Amino acid sequence: MDRFNQYRVFAQVAEMGSFVRAASALSVPRASVSAAIQQLESQLGVRLLHRTTRTVRLTADGEQLLERVRPLLAEVEDIDQSFQLSQRHVSGKLTIDVPSRIARRLIAPALPELLRCHPRLQLVLGSSDRAIDLVQDGVDCAIRVGVLHDSSLVMRSLGHITLINCASPAYLREHGLPTRPDDLAAGHLTIGYTSSKAGKELPWEYQSKDGHLHRVDIPHQVAVNNAESYIACCLAGLGLIQIPRFDVQHLLASGDLVEVMPDYRAASMPVSFIYPHRRQRSRRLAVFHSWFETLMQPHLDN
Repeated sequence: MDRFNQYRVFAQVAEMGSFVRAASALSVPRASVSAAIQQLESQLGVRLLHRTTRTVRLTADGEQLLERVRPLLAEVEDIDQSFQLSQRHVSGKLTIDVPSRIARRLIAPALPELLRCHPRLQLVLGSSDRAIDLVQDGVDCAIRVGVLHDSSLVMRSLGHITLINCASPAYLREHGLPTRPDDLAAGHLTIGYTSSKAGKELPWEYQSKDGHLHRVDIPHQVAVNNAESYIACCLAGLGLIQIPRFDVQHLLASGDLVEVMPDYRAASMPVSFIYPHRRQRSRRLAVFHSWFETLMQPHLDN
């Protein structure tokens, strides 16, 4: 096995913490994985992995090597994908995980077009709105909204999603139309939202023209922990919400919701395409990445 493929095997073992799972992911015998790691350690003259009967973990030298080879592997993957995108048809299964509202509002309605272009492609679409381990759960790629910190994943920024302030006409008839943050102290209510990721209630925020972020304390009578309930409570007239524009565009168009305080929106949220440091199914991954990036573009800040 050449040095580059040894690096690939090493990165896969380090990522998955298991020779057996790495061999399965790479579709090679376990013995080939063990041999590749032994050869790499012998050639470099250092031990890269601590092995026990139950776990595999990196040594200090292994951590240093992994940090160096990840950008190399990612760069080769990008080169491969740039050529593979020119091949029209892909086949096989691609497992993805996305926020439930993106799955429902954007991806599902557009899937017929994607599958007509690639009839042999099979998608497994997860949308659990919970933190998952892409490697352990066997997920090929994911869409994430918000700031990400997991350096073990490849992250590709897609842009920023616009957040707007909304209320129902019934709520505005009862509480009045707020036009600036100072108005919110005059008897207005929000609908509380508890983030499953952060495990705490998110504050009401707005970004001033100078770029500073401000928080406003507004009472609420109802708090929820998912976007469906958040929007439903707003439609019921229970309070103001801050929500991605794409999530409620149809409700704004129908008049069921109204945007308020357009000059005092929360900071837009980054949206990223992420996947593990591995190259299996790269053609499928590249095709889906390109398709979703185009799908998402109209809903991003300019």
